Formats: sequence, structure tokens, C-alpha cells
Amino acid sequence: MNNIRSTIPDFPLTIRGIFEHGERIHAASEVATYAGEHIRRASYAQVGERVRRLAAGLGKLGIGPGDRVGTFAWNNQEHLEAYFAVPSMGAVLHCINIRLFPEQLIYIINHAADRIVIVDSSLVPLLAKFAGQLTTVERYIVIGEGGGLPRETLRYEDVLASAEPVRVWPEVAESAAAAMCYTSGTTGNPKGVVYSHRSTWLHAAAASMANSIGLTEDDKILPIVPMFHANAWGLPYSGWMCGADFLMPDRYMQAERIGRMIAAERPTVSGAVPTIWNEVLRYVDANGIDVSSLRCVVCGGAAVPRSMQEGFLNRHGVRVIQGWGMTETSPLAAVARPPRGTPKDQEIDWLNKSGRVVVGVELRLMSGEQELPWDGESVGEIEVRGPWVTSSYYLDDAPEKFHDRWLRTGDVGTVDAKGFIQITDRAKDVIKSGGEWISSMELENHLIAHPDVLEAVVIGVPDERWDERPLACVVMKPGAAATLEQLRDFLAARVARWWLPERWAFIAEVPKTSVGKLDKKVLRARYAKGEIGEVKVEKMG
Repeated sequence: MNNIRSTIPDFPLTIRGIFEHGERIHAASEVATYAGEHIRRASYAQVGERVRRLAAGLGKLGIGPGDRVGTFAWNNQEHLEAYFAVPSMGAVLHCINIRLFPEQLIYIINHAADRIVIVDSSLVPLLAKFAGQLTTVERYIVIGEGGGLPRETLRYEDVLASAEPVRVWPEVAESAAAAMCYTSGTTGNPKGVVYSHRSTWLHAAAASMANSIGLTEDDKILPIVPMFHANAWGLPYSGWMCGADFLMPDRYMQAERIGRMIAAERPTVSGAVPTIWNEVLRYVDANGIDVSSLRCVVCGGAAVPRSMQEGFLNRHGVRVIQGWGMTETSPLAAVARPPRGTPKDQEIDWLNKSGRVVVGVELRLMSGEQELPWDGESVGEIEVRGPWVTSSYYLDDAPEKFHDRWLRTGDVGTVDAKGFIQITDRAKDVIKSGGEWISSMELENHLIAHPDVLEAVVIGVPDERWDERPLACVVMKPGAAATLEQLRDFLAARVARWWLPERWAFIAEVPKTSVGKLDKKVLRARYAKGEIGEVKVEKMG
């Protein structure tokens, strides 16, 4: 047998490689941080020098390979510096979700065994409430001014000033842990996902492809998705890899601030969950804000209402593209770009799909142990695997989440022959009525399309005859005049008659999870306690 070996060495794919490429090749690219009344600006070269100083400073404080460094911070330049400094020195970056409940925060920081936490001064009061229960944290580094924390507290700028910049980085294996994030913990304790250098590198490259987000050095990225949410969907790494400018919003995530940022700084790419973009659309519509600089808005984390996509496209010329994934997939697994040859007037039909599988991710549609065809009609649970898809959780077996090393996503839907996914519901949110499935997600999207509806969420509630029936919980816009009957008639023209809810509730607001998703478990709990005043209407037909 004629054996032949590759002449290409196994050169490691590391975050240091991404960092040094951007620092040298794109030295003039800019990182701008919105500070409320002004904008702080620094070049990649300047940020790179600070990254090297932060790494050296952490080394002087005893941080070494494999040690966890937590961040409790907003989307700003300092957080981006930690994104590169910590993994490049061989340590592990742990971006902590500041919106979790205190007991969850205590759990994940102790579970990850963070030795140092870098915290923004504005978040010190929040962290101080439970810092005494963090058993592994040895010291805190505060961005800005702030005290009141137990154990040693250092100023971020002092740490940088005290150290000479790292010039020679340690050798780090591409399989080594680089970063970790925890799920939002909708059931049980949050679960940790550990990303390797290799998985992060490959994910960044895939996100940069033209069939994905398609980033170049001509772009300016506005990452609204928090940097503690699945590493800001990988935008910091893919953007730096391509040399794009960054516009970091810091803590200013309100629709008015975002609208002003877009109008003044003219970003070309952005990403956030649908609730944020809905608010931005209402604000820019009402105030005549110019957002036409945006060539691509990536929206994910929950179903994207078609009405919102149409509003951005028809009134502002902005394409809102759905992305699908989760913490466990780093998170990019699919992006909904229209296929070749799509007529302009049909693009929205494809943009409203949940996504098209990106290269590197393998997907199958399952019903129990049976694999279903990609025919756009068969409905099953989506399972995925790939070089940036986790096959286990950190120190947590959770066997129910994995199926022969495939990740069980919990998303239910269809896949067509072109690889386009249409999520119809979460497995736990599907309403099973009389043995048939009703998509709560589809009902919600239709309700949100009504001009008088601000928000809507649909949950399944017990029914003596049908086992479960939908309860539609609706938040009306101020001054809205639509009646329950009109809302039901609106739905009747769009869904099967037997899908129509008999139970309705008008609520003040829809509860959200820590990452901005609809929190249906809260509504189910309120309903079970009799805290939701429902209105019943006669079933049609």
C-alpha cells in the first residue's frame, strides 16, 4: 500500500493567531465605545498593546494556563481586551451573564472556579450583593472607579500600567479550553459549555463567510447582543479576524440610544434578539431616524416576526437576517440568506426562515430513533454536531441532551432539501391538542403582526376535552382600539380554525429571560396560581 503523508504541519488554530493577525494586518481599524455623551476611540494597534499589558498583569497576579478569569461587564473596549488577553495567555475566559438571578450567578462562578473577576464599576453594587458567597474568587479588577467588594480589589488601568506588554506568548494547544459560557438555566442550574481555541477559530471563520454574515474590513460592527451571551455570537472574534471596525454600545442598549448611535456612526452590521430590534424599529419609525447604513442585521435567540423584517426592509431598506443556534453551538449553526436566483419580491419568504445550515455543521431531523427526510414537511426534533458544537457540558453529564454524541437542540421543526430550517416550536412549548400539534411560535408571530399588538406570547394550558389548548397573552400598544374579537378574526384569516385560542389574557408586559427571550415558564407558573385573568370566547365552528 502506498502511504502518503501531508506536507502541511499541524499548525494550531488559536485565538492568539486571530489576535496577532488583526493587530498587525488591520492595525488602523478602530474600536469605538459609546460612553453616553461621547465616544472613546482606539485603533487595533492601541487595543493590541493593552491586550498584551492585561495578559502580563494577569500573569503577575498568578493567573496561568487553565485558570478561569470571569468578566462581569458590558460591551466595551475593556471587555474586548479581555476576550483576547485571557485565552492568548492560556487561561480561560468566562463571560458571566449579569442578568441571571443571584443564586444562579453564585452557582456558575463557583462552578467555573473563577479566580479573578473583571467587573465594570457600574456593576460593582450588583456583584457586591453576593460576592461574599463566591468561594473561588481571590481578587477583583474594576474597570473604572469602585470599591465595596470583599478581598483584594484592583483598578483595571493600574493592572495594565504595572506590567510590561507580553511580546512572546506561551504555546497553547488548539484543543485547549479558551472560553466558557453558561446556558441561561431555564430548567435546573445553568450548564457550562467550554469552547476550545480550535472551535472558536473555526466558528469565527464560518461566521465571516459570505454565505453567513459575510464580514470584511469595510464593515463597522455594532454588537448589541451582550458579550456574555454566547460570546456575543462570536462577533468579537470574527470581526477582529476580518479587520472590521467596532462600535461598542457599552451599557446603552435602549432603542433611543441605539438609534442615535446608528444615525451618527453609520454601522453596517449588527446583531441582537428580536425584542431589541422591535423596539428599535418603533423608535426609528416614530422619529425618522436614518438607519440605512445597515446592510445586514442578524437577529436570533427567538423567532423573528415577519412583520418586523418587512418593516425594516420596506421602510428603511435594511435586511434582517435570521440566525439560528444556541450557547451549545457557539452559537452559529444556520443563517437565513435567500438562495441563488430568488426574485426580489420573494426574498422575505427566505429571510423569515430560521436559517440555512452553515458549512461545518451537520444536522439531522429525528422522531425518537427514526431519522426524518429533509422534505420541508416532516416535523421532528433538530439534532446537530460539528467542530464548534458541544458534545457534553462542563462537569455535568446531562445525558438527556445528547443522542449518540449529537446535540439534542430541543427545537422542533422542518428542514427542506436546500437545508433551510423552519423552527415551529421548542419541544417544551409545543401545544398538543387532541393529539395534534399547534405551534405557539406561529400564533405569536401572527399576533405581533397586528398593528395594535406590542407583544404576544402563547402557552399551552390544561383542557378537559383536548388535553391542552392555547392561551394567548397579549400586550397592546398604548391607545390601541382592537377588541379581542378583532384579534381573533385577524388570526382566523391566517391559521387553521382549530388552532384559534378560546382563552385570552391582556397583560401589562411579557416576562423575559436574562437574554431577552420570552419566558414562558413564568407565565405558566402565574397561570397555575390563578394570577392571569383570562377571558374565554366561544370556540369557532
